[in-house]
Amino acid sequence: MTMQIETANAIARLDGHGQAELVRTGQVAPDALVEAAITRIEAVNGPINAIAARAFDHGRAAAARIDRAAPMAGVPYLLKASLEYPGFPCEAGSRARQGEVARRAFPLVRMLDAAGLIPVGMSTMPEFGLNASCEGPLYGATATPWDLSRSAGGSSSGAAAAVAAGLVPFATASDAGGSIRIPAANCGIIGFKPSRGWNVRARAHNLVDDILCSDGLYGRSMRDTIWAARLLRPVDKALDDAPRPGLRIALDLTGLDGAGPSPEVAEAIHRAAALCATLGHHVEPAQQPIDRAALRAGFTTLWDYLGGEIVDHYGARASEVLEPWTLGLAERRGTVTPERLAEALAQVDRAGHALTAFHQRYDVVLSPVTASIATPLGELAPTRPTDALFEALFGFVNYTPLHNMTGTPSISLPLGHNADGVPIGVMFSADIGGDDLLLALGRALEVAAPWGDRWPPIAFPG
Repeated sequence: MTMQIETANAIARLDGHGQAELVRTGQVAPDALVEAAITRIEAVNGPINAIAARAFDHGRAAAARIDRAAPMAGVPYLLKASLEYPGFPCEAGSRARQGEVARRAFPLVRMLDAAGLIPVGMSTMPEFGLNASCEGPLYGATATPWDLSRSAGGSSSGAAAAVAAGLVPFATASDAGGSIRIPAANCGIIGFKPSRGWNVRARAHNLVDDILCSDGLYGRSMRDTIWAARLLRPVDKALDDAPRPGLRIALDLTGLDGAGPSPEVAEAIHRAAALCATLGHHVEPAQQPIDRAALRAGFTTLWDYLGGEIVDHYGARASEVLEPWTLGLAERRGTVTPERLAEALAQVDRAGHALTAFHQRYDVVLSPVTASIATPLGELAPTRPTDALFEALFGFVNYTPLHNMTGTPSISLPLGHNADGVPIGVMFSADIGGDDLLLALGRALEVAAPWGDRWPPIAFPG
């Protein structure tokens, strides 16, 4: 069936709950939501380039047999290109895996199926999630829909861009160094990274990945975000998202390199601090008591190890099928001594203890997501010389790795933008297990400064 673009646009303006309500009340059939997403993808995706693979036939077939009693019956979503879903490609943004098809379904995607969500495709990402911008040869460049000359971020690049542009109301995302929060900030949506161990298993075991990575579901509204957090949480982690008055909020603008953000990012963070104060929270400048240089060194050591493990896996083929950035990380891994690796792992423990003590005094930390607004396309291209890209990448990704090392939760909220309308994410973080505190705060801030009707011009032209 072909859907009129006007009808598809009207559906696309609704969040996941709004779309599910259309099915629940009988206003539309479940297949209408899938058809709206297909129409939107065909009409809007082109210049954004958020889609790695289309699964429209699967979406239509799934809609025809959907259980209408499911909470999100018929609501479409995108899978990140590294997430396994039986019968779907599993390329992880790399030519090394081009043509591979997934055979397994881990608990996370099984829960999405049970909730009635329907995948209609896969979203773009940088090779194996190792970069903060999707600009590789397999998919090409993915832009933020707010400025097509700038990156959507990474590694959940297409996922954030697609939700921001209203192609789908949900998209899976994962975060091992900022890969949920950075694209959310660049694209002007919510990006929630749960505490370590606070989402069900999404992939096979890997030591470094299990230490650093959390998974989630992008949405534009806090009700969608809170619902997803509840859905994807292990059964022993209850949800209590009641608002907390009078939070003690530490304002920390210092990144892992010891520097602060650009002036326009700093201004956005200070505006968010003022908004929090109007809600009755106490905000004061306070630096988190962490060894920033040691944490940065530890994180980049683990990042080098991830690159090295990938190159090891592909052996003699590596230089033919992997990108220069991945190969460069493997070369850096060759200089890592056992003592350096041990120190990197020790930082996970030390920094976590330091933040737990800090959170005895402060409930929440307010900080930037990135050091600047979304980078121009090309600045983080994987073809840049390794040393130059390393400095550019970890200068930009200067705040988010802290929470991957410590396992603490954090959330990027679309509270800021610069004079040209480019989004600026505002990040709140809490002690490990403080997920519900952040979700409740996000809901209160959404009420105080609504963002639901803020769309990039390309989403609904004319």
